[in-house]
Amino acid sequence: MSSSAAPSPSHEHDDHGHDGHHGHDGHDHGQGSADPCGGPARGLWSVDEHLADILATVAPLEPIELQLLDAQGCVLVEDVTVPVALPPFDNSSMDGYAVRVADVSGATEEFPAVLTVIGDVAAGAGGLPEVGPGQAARIMTGAPLPPGAEAVVPVEWTDGGTGGGAATGMTAASTAPEGAGGEVRVHRAAEAGAHVRRAGSDVRAGELALEVGTVLGPPQIGLLAAIGRGTVKVRPRPRVVVLSTGSELVQPGEPLGEGQIHDSNSFALAAAARDAGALAYRVGAVADDAESLRSTIEDQLIRADLIVTTGGVSVGAYDVVKEALTADGQVDFRKLAMQPGKPQGFGAIGAEQIPLLALPGNPVSSYVSFELFVRPAIRALMGVEDLHRPRVRAVLDAEKALSSPAGRRQFLRGRYDREAGTVTPVGGAGSHLIAALAHADCLLVVPEETEGVEPGDELEVVLLG
Repeated sequence: MSSSAAPSPSHEHDDHGHDGHHGHDGHDHGQGSADPCGGPARGLWSVDEHLADILATVAPLEPIELQLLDAQGCVLVEDVTVPVALPPFDNSSMDGYAVRVADVSGATEEFPAVLTVIGDVAAGAGGLPEVGPGQAARIMTGAPLPPGAEAVVPVEWTDGGTGGGAATGMTAASTAPEGAGGEVRVHRAAEAGAHVRRAGSDVRAGELALEVGTVLGPPQIGLLAAIGRGTVKVRPRPRVVVLSTGSELVQPGEPLGEGQIHDSNSFALAAAARDAGALAYRVGAVADDAESLRSTIEDQLIRADLIVTTGGVSVGAYDVVKEALTADGQVDFRKLAMQPGKPQGFGAIGAEQIPLLALPGNPVSSYVSFELFVRPAIRALMGVEDLHRPRVRAVLDAEKALSSPAGRRQFLRGRYDREAGTVTPVGGAGSHLIAALAHADCLLVVPEETEGVEPGDELEVVLLG
């Protein structure tokens, strides 16, 4: 069955109600007998072999031209150079007065420089007044420095043209247009270039703005807009279709009948796909019927760059994912030397050969499998270089030793203390313990050759946050 959140008390350390079937445990690593779960005539696959098989098949998506906001989260496939300098002209970084340096030299509060105000210069203004000897132009932040002016004195260094003491702000032009005329008293001297943002001080024309491979976040999109780019060539975000299988699954918000549970996997994995950078489409749970599953998947191929299923990949009588997808041989079902997540499926389906990853149904198994296999596949489709979550070494902080099955790489949930360099297990090894998973921020990795880890031992940790 394809349990999305149901416990498996008799197989607590396995991935599925049927995954722990000892008649097909797969500990024989030889190649002599056919795997009863399908796939090649071989024993267990390693985690690394399975991942390598996936990444060898998944190729980056073809580039397309997108509007800026549609390109958020996408990867650039071209270098972007600056067509026009930023800023494109000398402009004021303060509200104040544009002046000549000689006219305010030696100015103090006791002996202010008195200048004639010849007009306003607002942001976006054209037809700029020329500042001559003994003159000043009232100027706003971002406005172009008028000809003749060499510096800007902030309004706080002046009387604001009121004839009084130091001003704290300017009178709005709309309510007092006469504020743009008259005289202003400047109480402090200014050096050449004071409070002026020079043309090209951010980037100069012809410089590299963003290089190929950059993932476009808000600051990068802001830069593209600032240099006048309305569109950009990127690899699009992959479209990932996520569906759960199981006749026992009920949509959250709906009442549960006898033997039913709420579908959690499709929500968790759709969220995980978004977190990885994909556009995720969650499909409602599909009943344990092979024909219905085949039909549903076929309908989804039109909007999918990757399909992810959960449940129905083990050896039970109702494991419909295997039943539905092994008939044409396009999807290979295999057993991995890992816990949780032993049963896995991978292949390419449809005329477009869309990659499909079939994950086990227990929530922890499906999520761990997503992090290890689906997330790197999504990142590969995006064309990013960094496919994997960051990994660190940390010291085990636990009350007792941890045991791990021989020959299987175990992934336990935990919380990582960055300052202390320690990691603490969260919950047990059961693959149905979704509450513990919700409080974890990392995975503890126990290697295949290790059967026990003592408090104080160092472990590899996969950071999830």
